[in-house]
Order: sequence, then structure tokens, then C-alpha cells
Amino acid sequence: MPEEDLSSTSVTRKKYIKLILLVWFAMIGVDFFLHGGLLASTYTQESPFLLSAMESFRRIPLGYLALLVSAVFLVWFINRASVQGWKNGLLTGAIIGVLTGVSLLLGLYSISTVSVQFLAGWFIGLVLEMSVAGAIIGQGLEEDSLRMLTLVVFVGFILLVVATVVIQNV
Repeated sequence: MPEEDLSSTSVTRKKYIKLILLVWFAMIGVDFFLHGGLLASTYTQESPFLLSAMESFRRIPLGYLALLVSAVFLVWFINRASVQGWKNGLLTGAIIGVLTGVSLLLGLYSISTVSVQFLAGWFIGLVLEMSVAGAIIGQGLEEDSLRMLTLVVFVGFILLVVATVVIQNV
């Protein structure tokens, strides 16, 4: 059975799925670094908007599932838009991140007790995650093989985890 063409750019289903999983892995690394490291103090402040630390910890898989949904959307959109190369992908991801972030944050600010500091951190995190994802997708769509890109993402993930652990212990 031939692999299905998922758009005009002739990306096979196998590569499409690999790219989604690779992007998701990278987004988890960036998210872990930002929210578990750099922005961790914003989650420990007393707030009627935030859940307790234990309940938030229990719900982390839902956040990572949300990143998977974002990865699926970004791969689909960037592929359909025929964006190729890490620079074009980064720009496309950044634009999607800014537009999504502004929309989400305006909505949250209009109905909740969330602080501006928290919203700013969340916005920056969203734009960074989408930008990194876009760069990976753009590069992945340009290359025939994802081997080198997978290695770069894996090393980046490890470095982000190590940096997060360092930040948490300093």
C-alpha cells in the first residue's frame, strides 16, 4: 500500500508522524525548561487562579497532551503552507505563537484573577515553544532524512533538562 501524500509538498505519512513526535519532544523540553526552571517561582505564589502544586503536578500530562495537539496543528499548517527551512519555519511558528498567545491571554485576563507577570511569562513561553517547533518543522520539511535533526533535538532536550535541574537547585 503506498504512503499517502498529505499535501502538495509530498510528505509521506511516516515522515509526517515522525516530525510531529520530534516537534512534540522538543516542545516538552522547552516547556520543561521555561515552566519548571525559569518561571517556576510564578507557580509557587499564592493565587486564586492557580491550582495547588500537587494538583498541578498531577495534571502535567494534560499540558503535554496540549503540546501534542499544538505539534499536530503546526506540522499540518506549516506543511500545507509549504514553508521550508528553519528560518522560515521559525518565523511562521513565532507568528502563530504571537497570534495564539495574544488571543489566549486577552481572554484569560478578561475573566480571571491571573497576574500580568504570569501572563507575560506564559506568552513568552508560548512564542518560544511555537518558534522552536516551527524551526524544526521547516528544517524537517526541507530535508530528506530526519536523522541529523533528531540528533540535534535530542541533544537540545538533554541540555534543557540539565539546565532546568541546575536552575531548580541553585
